[in-house]
Formats: sequence, structure tokens, C-alpha cells
Amino acid sequence: MKPENVVLSDDGKSVVIIDQTQLPNRTVHLSLSVPEDFYSAIYELKVRGAPAIGICAGMGLYVIANSFGDTDEELFLSKMHNVSVYINSSRPTAVNLKHALDRVENAAYINRGNGTEAMLSAMKSECIAIQDEDIEMCRAISEYGLTLVKDGDGILTHCNAGPLATSCYGTGLGTLLLGKEKGYTFHAFTDETRPLLQGARLTAYELDKAGIDVTLICDNMASIVMKQGKINACFVGCDRVAANGDTANKIGTSGVAVLAKHYGVPFYVFCPSSTIDTNCKTGADIVIEEREPDEIKTKFYTEPMAPASVKCYNPSFDVTDAELITAIVTERGICRYPYTESLAELFKDIR
Repeated sequence: MKPENVVLSDDGKSVVIIDQTQLPNRTVHLSLSVPEDFYSAIYELKVRGAPAIGICAGMGLYVIANSFGDTDEELFLSKMHNVSVYINSSRPTAVNLKHALDRVENAAYINRGNGTEAMLSAMKSECIAIQDEDIEMCRAISEYGLTLVKDGDGILTHCNAGPLATSCYGTGLGTLLLGKEKGYTFHAFTDETRPLLQGARLTAYELDKAGIDVTLICDNMASIVMKQGKINACFVGCDRVAANGDTANKIGTSGVAVLAKHYGVPFYVFCPSSTIDTNCKTGADIVIEEREPDEIKTKFYTEPMAPASVKCYNPSFDVTDAELITAIVTERGICRYPYTESLAELFKDIR
């Protein structure tokens, strides 16, 4: 399995992405090459999913730096840093974005004194390494996830955490996709995920394409399918995990966790180590992105679904309290509450 959603061009002059806003009806590829391309692609969710955003941004920083031409090192580093800050401002909640930009930027700084060509070579190697590592991490996460379920289980998903959001397999969907390859049969119930419908447009699309039994439900139907005994586990990805295990993910995730707690259904969060932010103590420290009101009132509708004078509150994420999470599944293993101890122990050598 090779990444298709975010690809660095052979000549290093562009990044080619699948425009996720066009799915599932059309598969459209976009070529990104200038700072504004990357900012708008990330902000407008043409590329989305925390790992995929980071991969795209890291490659983008290299592509843009590669266009600077012959210049002295200090000017090169200054221009590169300004671009990094600009791209990072496109979406504040997912930690992978800054993590990838910092890695690629640091690769250049490490080669200070060796010339801009050496800097560019190091940046290219670093952004490719970020994607390669993500592929390996997603596979490992998916393998650990299979230890938590059994053949025939019903799985509730929220938002999209599959290959489109990562590189291959995905995080929250990886277990289902890998399980399919290994002969497991799962029954997925996929929340449509308001207000941008990533569950309907992307998760249902990916699972159906993979031949996995999938049933689309509205977000407010999660309770009834749990009560009816159709759900054996909830699988979600995430955009940031605080040191105490509080987790930010697409709006509505915390509501699913509350319902799962009530009905005694395990609630699992799947994430690579790049999503864990030990500098963020609790979920209260996570910046929650707020988006345009029209995403609620007019997007996907031929006519507005609310009066023009009505105010809208449109947070893109919410935070699930650590106490509601049965386990956090990473490429290094499975962490359980209290996460201040289990996360710290699992990642003590790199944090």
C-alpha cells in the first residue's frame, strides 16, 4: 500500500494531493507549490487529518524553500521560517502540523554552514522520512488495535481517520482495513460527523471501497445503536493528546465517549506519537479552532437552512476527558488510564 493522498513530485517542485472536499463524487488531484496553496489547502480541508496535514506541510516547506533560488544561508533560513509560521497558522488544533514543520525546518538549521543545497537535501530527506514513519506507525497502530476486537464486532466511527487522513491504513480505521486483509469481518456504523460530513463523505467511502460492511448514521443516532447492542467498540482518531490523556478530535467525539461510558462500550483513541503533546498539560490548554458559520447554515444545501440573522457557534473540535477513554492506541503499544503515567512511561525516551 502506497500513499496516494499526499505525494511529493519527482522534481521536488510541488506536492500533489487528493482534494478531499470533492470526495466521494469526484477524485480531483491538486498540485501545490506556493505558500498560499498550502495554507488554503489545509484551511479549506482539501487536505485534512492530523498526520496528513503534517506530511503535506513538511513537504510544502521543502517545495517552497526549493524555489528560493541562489541566496545566502541567513536569508534562506529567514524566508523559510516565515513560510513555516504562515503555514502553521492555517489550523491551530492539530499538533502534527507544527511538529512536521519544526522537523523540516530544523533539518535545514542543522546543516547551517554547509550551503543551501545541503540544507535543501536535508529538508527533502526529513519530509520523506516523516511520511515513511507515518506509514510504519499506522501499520503498528492497526496491529495493536486488532488485539482489542474480535471477528464480527460492530464498530462505531466518528469523523475520518483512514488512509486519506494519514498515509496508509490510517489510525482509527486502520484496524478495520488491516483486519479485512487478515480475514476479519467487521460491521462499521459511521457517524456522518457534522458539520463537514467527513464520516459520510470520507469514512463511508473508504470502508465501502475496501469491501467492509458499513452503515451510515446521523450523529444523533449513536445512542440508539449502542442501546440496541450493535456496537462493541468505538474507534476514533485524534488531533492532539494532552499529557493527562485528554484528547481533541472532531466536534462530537466527546459526546460519543459520554454515550459509550453510559452503555458500557469501550471507547478507543488511535494516534501516532506525533499527536501526543506532553507540553500540553490538559485539554483545557488545547486551542479549539472555530470555523465559519456558513459551514452550518449553507454548506451542502441549495438554500440556507437557517435565517441569515441567526448566529452560529461552529467549533471544529471538542475535548474528550481522559476518564472517558478506555485506551489510547499508539504505534508503541496501548496506554490505559491514568495516562499521566502510561503515556509518560511509553514515550519516556523521546519526550
